[in-house]
Amino acid sequence: MAHIKKHSEVHCSTGSSLEKAYPLFFGTLANESRLKIVNVLRKRGKNSNGSKNVSEICAATGFEQSMVSHNLKELEYHGMVFMQKKGKFRYYTVNEKTIAPLLELIDAHMKEYCCEILEGKR
Repeated sequence: MAHIKKHSEVHCSTGSSLEKAYPLFFGTLANESRLKIVNVLRKRGKNSNGSKNVSEICAATGFEQSMVSHNLKELEYHGMVFMQKKGKFRYYTVNEKTIAPLLELIDAHMKEYCCEILEGKR
């Protein structure tokens, strides 16, 4: 990917370096298409581990295959999803160690604050 060299120069060993990584993280999730893909992967479907291939993600989102594939590459590059090849298919899962629990916290925050704003209660 074109941005590998640019970002590989930043090492997050200091607080100021870590601050530079925030835009990478939040910028990746701020994209509505990627966020929708991550949320599709969070839902448990016929596969017990929640993994889905590109066709299944396309069906769930209504997005075209090229768009889904591009966004999955970005999500995988930033460690938000993982890919595993099974036969001729690639199956994607959300990062259960970091991203899934973080999104659960965000969901709780949104229900308490953001939904109230949208409903005109705040």
